[in-house]
Amino acid sequence: MKAMEREYEKEFAMTTGKNELEIIEIELLLEGVYRLYGYDFRNYALPSLKRRIWHHVHSENVPSISALQEKVLHDRACFERLIYSLSIPVTEMFRDPGLFLTFRQKVIPLLRTYPYIRIWHAGCSTGEEVYSMAILLHEEGLYDKARIYATDMNNRSLQQAKEGVYEISKMKQYTKNYLEAGGTRAFSEYYSAKYNSVILQPYLRKNIIFAEHNLATDTSFNEFNVIFCRNVMIYFNDELRDNVHGLFNESLSRFGVLVLGSKESIHFTKYSDSYEALDRVEKIYRKVN
Repeated sequence: MKAMEREYEKEFAMTTGKNELEIIEIELLLEGVYRLYGYDFRNYALPSLKRRIWHHVHSENVPSISALQEKVLHDRACFERLIYSLSIPVTEMFRDPGLFLTFRQKVIPLLRTYPYIRIWHAGCSTGEEVYSMAILLHEEGLYDKARIYATDMNNRSLQQAKEGVYEISKMKQYTKNYLEAGGTRAFSEYYSAKYNSVILQPYLRKNIIFAEHNLATDTSFNEFNVIFCRNVMIYFNDELRDNVHGLFNESLSRFGVLVLGSKESIHFTKYSDSYEALDRVEKIYRKVN
């Protein structure tokens, strides 16, 4: 019995040692990326970050996280691949159609009262959500007095967003989402097909400003009537999440609207008293003080 206990303690110690080494390697990698390139992942939630780092270790065909660090610090191209891997874009047009339908019903009437509308899509990825908003505003007759700021830390994703080119195979799902979100036209009016891709109509881009912005390190750059940040902060730890909520609170005008992802909430943050819920299910909040 004692022999079994000693064997268990030995195995536990080895496992603990491996876990501690892994954490040290991750911390050193993230510190190096921050100090050399200025990208700060140090306050991202560890479990999802660890999975993505190991995925990238295997894709770069290196034996360890430490080996990945050496390659990243000496090879700019490897660093750029790592950034893309750590910020994998997961999005689609009119994703969660119920949210966009509720936005039409509860937020659009508020926006009609403004002489000018500024909307910030933070963490816009490859732009599908941004163009969804442009279409919605166009159909509601508000696009001409709106300016949409679409930001992301991933320059590769931003480039695709600027081009507005997407796979034609996705249009069936996007059309379904659009109709469920209250779309009033044929969705095909908003794009032209070419080979295996579609390109969105140029007029949808005319009032969109795409720019690089890192929520972990960059500051407020304007005052907004609406901020969308959906399914981004689920990858942050509590400290970074609170910092980003502070950034949004500073950036929203009074009675401005904050839209979060389905697994996110303003509750349990120090800014919860600054908002009232316009729709608790769809995570739409209005700043009241």
